[in-house]
Amino acid sequence: MIRVAVAGATGRMGSEVCRAVAADPELDLVAAVSRSAAGAALGDTIGLDGEAASVVLVEHLDEMLDAGIDVLVDFTGPAYAPDHVAWAIANGVHVVVGTTGFEIDEAWRDAPVGVVVAPNFAIGAVLLMRFAEQAARFLPSAEVIELHHDRKIDAPSGTALLTARRIAAARDGAPAAPTHDGEGPGARGVDVDGVRVHSVRLPGLVAHEEVVFGGQGQTLTLRHDSMDRTSFMPGVLLAIKAVPGRPGLTEGLEPLLGV
Repeated sequence: MIRVAVAGATGRMGSEVCRAVAADPELDLVAAVSRSAAGAALGDTIGLDGEAASVVLVEHLDEMLDAGIDVLVDFTGPAYAPDHVAWAIANGVHVVVGTTGFEIDEAWRDAPVGVVVAPNFAIGAVLLMRFAEQAARFLPSAEVIELHHDRKIDAPSGTALLTARRIAAARDGAPAAPTHDGEGPGARGVDVDGVRVHSVRLPGLVAHEEVVFGGQGQTLTLRHDSMDRTSFMPGVLLAIKAVPGRPGLTEGLEPLLGV
């Protein structure tokens, strides 16, 4: 049984992670962090039933040390995640990070514990990036459109940035499509290694990405849609179960999926 703690437990993603962990027979949700609801019971805060409902939310990570945590899952914000990873490493706790918008510390590669950092835990999104990487070898002109809910802080998203960089790397020196901002600066999106990335933030959205490739007389469109945050949970659970056996840094779900 893997003993799990969740940082950002009352957020939109964190609460789904708590429910998924609590429902998995191989995992035990033993601690949770929420700066906004510290002192409350997890069950009362997010409507969770079962043994995990009695977990009392704490404000600081150090308050969880007596819980005997094996894995910390972080869905907080870019201002907090790097410090949470450092805390986990210092305390011998494996960590799974779904927070985006921060730079990875290269020292994590040599960490004695497992550190899994993924910009997207939806398996379909991971496959989209892999397919885009393959398509870029044959259709090097591409643009990325990512759409998220209006509360997402970072833009472009971590998934879109990684997708663009993988497309650029797969081009093997092929030129990007000619483009410019013309008289509307910013209208062409942000340039990421020669790939234009466009961000949309609207209520009603969850997480969506579209990659459009252009070639002579043809286009190819790849699209992934997360209609509900539960779409990320299979990937999160996979990472929690795999991270104790992967010391050092693992970027993305691809190594865990074998793709």
